[in-house]
Amino acid sequence: MSSHREAPEISKDPVADSTDVYAFVSPDRPDTVTLIANYLPAQAPAGGPNFYEFGDDVLYEIHIDNNGDGRADITYQFKFTVEVRNENTFLYNTGPILSIDSPNWNRRQFYSVTRIDRNGRDSKPIRRLPCPPCNIGPLSTPDYAKLANQAVRDIGGGRKVFAGQRSDGFYVDLGAVFDLLDPRPFADLHNHFGLGKFPKSGPGVNTLKDFNVHTIALQVPISDLTRDGYKGKDVNDPRAVIGVWTTAGRQRVRMLDTDKNNTWSTGPFRQVSRLAMPLVNEVVIPMGRKDYWNTQPPAGDAEFAKYVAKPEVATLLPGLFPGVFPNLDKLNKSGKSRDDLLAILMTGIPAGLIPGFQNFTGKTQADLMRLNTAIPPNPKPSVFGLLGGDLAGFPNGRRVFDDTVAIELRAIAGATYALVDKTFTPDAAASQVDDGVGPDSLNLPFLTKFPYLGVPNSGFDVPSPAPAPAPAKK
Repeated sequence: MSSHREAPEISKDPVADSTDVYAFVSPDRPDTVTLIANYLPAQAPAGGPNFYEFGDDVLYEIHIDNNGDGRADITYQFKFTVEVRNENTFLYNTGPILSIDSPNWNRRQFYSVTRIDRNGRDSKPIRRLPCPPCNIGPLSTPDYAKLANQAVRDIGGGRKVFAGQRSDGFYVDLGAVFDLLDPRPFADLHNHFGLGKFPKSGPGVNTLKDFNVHTIALQVPISDLTRDGYKGKDVNDPRAVIGVWTTAGRQRVRMLDTDKNNTWSTGPFRQVSRLAMPLVNEVVIPMGRKDYWNTQPPAGDAEFAKYVAKPEVATLLPGLFPGVFPNLDKLNKSGKSRDDLLAILMTGIPAGLIPGFQNFTGKTQADLMRLNTAIPPNPKPSVFGLLGGDLAGFPNGRRVFDDTVAIELRAIAGATYALVDKTFTPDAAASQVDDGVGPDSLNLPFLTKFPYLGVPNSGFDVPSPAPAPAPAKK
């Protein structure tokens, strides 16, 4: 979920599969914005002998739209290169990796970052930035936090960059959600399709608890991203709002070289993956259009707006939970467009709906992670973001700890429809529906500084499944 394996074709290409996008005003450096794009979903930590890495043949990009047309005004490009020190050993490392330049680390990865403006002008690429190794275990990576810190690079002007493995900070009960939308806390209310045996209500299970991802993180001054370099504090100034998304591209031609037993690529890059708001391609775009959606720019998203205006999940909830969502059922049957969801997901929320807030980018319907940079970090944040009264939280950008599953489920269930129709009364359950997991379900905590996502799970330390009980003696 979010965008882990969200479309048939990209699920076969994990190094190009974007899983999550985060964009927020940095809590410890509020004059900057932190942008995070995660790739390579569901990494089992014990991944040897070929541990995870970014694709050398993939073009990774983070885009910023600051004038509301759904097109990139600023793009940061990331390109990766692997270097192998000793091709005559099967080992990823031949001893403890005590520093990021350790001679014991055999397979290293470096990257370059380039900033491109709306006129196509490139900055001078910053090259040979090092990725840290994967978190192998206490003998191979005895002080992993230190290694990761060495990979956080200052690139000048108050800007920082990091690319490497992190603990997956997205939390969700995938097993329950995709078992015909049966969140465990509300299992007793599900219709269960008339089956005689069914799960009982209970706490949620974070499916991604033990997994890692690969993160590209960038922290830059707010003025680097906004229109005209705006860095003021007027929440209603349209220049304060930016839209963010990530893409991955592959070259159009890929050849198998049978003489050298490898592959090579050529030609222009073609977009194969994109992501901004969580869950859009996952649960809003229908199966037959998911792969096409991944290849398209946000500027053309008006063709997908009908799926947002009448989301399938909203039509399923009243039937799956009989008697729980009567007002949502009436709204569905009225045929009215879900203008609340169109605002949240496609245009941003205009001024006047929520006191002291807007992240409206204009009439162009586009899937963007919209962030109002004039809203300061909240010292007492709510994981429920705007629904929890926290204007600095999702869907005003997205922080690493925001409970996007609960927020979006509640919005789809009707909790936000009263913003656009004051006569509508949300069902009581709309403000409570949840998959039952939160930040406390993670193995490893978030960090309070860049890159904010936690240290990755160690391949050695992740607990094995509990052994089956011994059979009773007869």
